[in-house]
Amino acid sequence: MSALEPVLNVLDNNLDKSLDRLFELLRIKSISTDPAFKADCREAAEWLVDDLKSIGFEASIRDTPGHPMVVGHHEGPGPDAPHVLFYGHYDVQPVDPLDLWENDPFAPAIKEIDGGRKILTGRGTSDDKGQLMTFVEACRAYKEVHGKLPVKISILFEGEEESGSPSLKPFLEAHREELKADFALVCDTGMWDAETPAISVGLRGLVGEEIVIKAADRDLHSGMFGGAAANPVRILAKILADIHDENGAVTIPGFYDGVDETPTQILQMWEGLGATPENFLGPVGLSIPSGEKGRSILELIWARPTAEFNGMIGGYTGQGFKTVIAAQASAKVSFRLVHSQDPAKIRGAFRAFVRARIPADCSVEFHEHGASPAIQLSYESPLLTRAKNALSDEWPKPAVLIAMGGSIPIVGDFQRMLGMESLLVGFGLEDDRIHSPNEKYELNSFHKGQRSWARILDALANPAKA
Repeated sequence: MSALEPVLNVLDNNLDKSLDRLFELLRIKSISTDPAFKADCREAAEWLVDDLKSIGFEASIRDTPGHPMVVGHHEGPGPDAPHVLFYGHYDVQPVDPLDLWENDPFAPAIKEIDGGRKILTGRGTSDDKGQLMTFVEACRAYKEVHGKLPVKISILFEGEEESGSPSLKPFLEAHREELKADFALVCDTGMWDAETPAISVGLRGLVGEEIVIKAADRDLHSGMFGGAAANPVRILAKILADIHDENGAVTIPGFYDGVDETPTQILQMWEGLGATPENFLGPVGLSIPSGEKGRSILELIWARPTAEFNGMIGGYTGQGFKTVIAAQASAKVSFRLVHSQDPAKIRGAFRAFVRARIPADCSVEFHEHGASPAIQLSYESPLLTRAKNALSDEWPKPAVLIAMGGSIPIVGDFQRMLGMESLLVGFGLEDDRIHSPNEKYELNSFHKGQRSWARILDALANPAKA
């Protein structure tokens, strides 16, 4: 019998006990954004410290200007064992509007739906208490069976993820040496579907810009000045229209510097996932992709950079009609970045593009709204191969390598501040209703998530088996 098999057996036999522990944690109202729940957030952190200590971790609360961090360390089987840092967050979103919940959001329960499918209900079940506890339970089972863990493990549980993580970067900077490991494990992600596990290998970066174009020194009467005076709304509309060509590509010079083509085998894997313009866009009332022509839906949202307009303001926007030429017009523009695109260069190229189109008697101002580079894990990474094989051994369908159109800031922080790549594995589903009323987590996700982490830890400790 392998060292892994009895660990999996313990996880199966102890599922009810692991649910009891999870429900204790879920009952704590750790809403980080509302000061009224400050004591609850600390209670959740204390609960996690006590639980980690119960399985042999050196764990403690670390105070910050906001809610506390939980840090834990456990030695591996020897000095040459890999060292991983596992990240999750114990804070949750507010529950408003409360009247849309079918049950008390902090009274977790097991519910049967769809002819016998079992789900866990309550705030934090999927995001992120249920997810982080899958890893803790895998560690607990290893300790029960073998008296030790297969690798060296550090743990960082944050209490402000749902409120912008204001304390995280200073904390990482101050504890850089303590938290640095060979790589990080991040659980705040999901599966492709209920039978197909997924590893996120790419996260798009982001550049946010606000532009303000100013023309006359006041709003003008469009009858008296129309056709003679510069109209900043028209200037702005023309600039934004120039950013894309007729094929959906971005025209800003240098925009595609650092953008690599996705490997053919990865594109073929994504094609096999069955995403089409109809089934992806149909639920939001659309059917025709608007991005670069010749690219699949998943390639467009996972592996290609974008320029999107998030808001435009100019002139009279109130009730009725006012014939005015506005003195200024503004727009908010966001760029999603991939591969090795440089956020600073993208910002500079965009500003140069805009300035070149501003009439001599008008002016433009720019306001920054954040920037972060994309994160890309090598498709050839041995770490990726081991985790993919381990997940495929657990679930009905083989694991797939996906990307994410959005960003998870902590992954970039780990890379830039601690020099660590991250492995993103989670077991949430699209219909888990995170951040919404009636949040849920599949019982199967909680159970097989524990088993999956046990398999991944075994694979990390025994690379020859991968």
